[in-house]
Amino acid sequence: MLQHITLHLARSKEFPEGSRHHGYEIVAPLDADGLIDPAEWREKRAQCRVRRFWAGEADQHGVLVHRPGGADGATWMIDYDLDRTTDDEAGYRLAKHRFAPGEYVTIRDEDEKLHTFQVVAVRGAQQPEKEHA
Repeated sequence: MLQHITLHLARSKEFPEGSRHHGYEIVAPLDADGLIDPAEWREKRAQCRVRRFWAGEADQHGVLVHRPGGADGATWMIDYDLDRTTDDEAGYRLAKHRFAPGEYVTIRDEDEKLHTFQVVAVRGAQQPEKEHA
């Protein structure tokens, strides 16, 4: 089942208390252990959306993609424009990180800067309403 995952920026030198105004909302399939499920992602990839919110900047909307390469043979990426690769953001070993409240994940932004985020919520994603004939 697709899950709605909310990430907030974790504590850092720039944000000693972290920040709920910097983060991501991700819709992705998770398995029973809270890991991204690649098989279900393949079936539902069109629904696997990402919203990046960053204080002082316009929200960015993209999709969750799985690309060959990386330390584990494949890398989970956030792609904001399918026609360009310069805007992609890579997750650091997202295939091995649990998406459960209190856990941490790292994402490399388009400027190659690493940011650590805390998972603050995971809940069932609402399916889009079907049109009635």
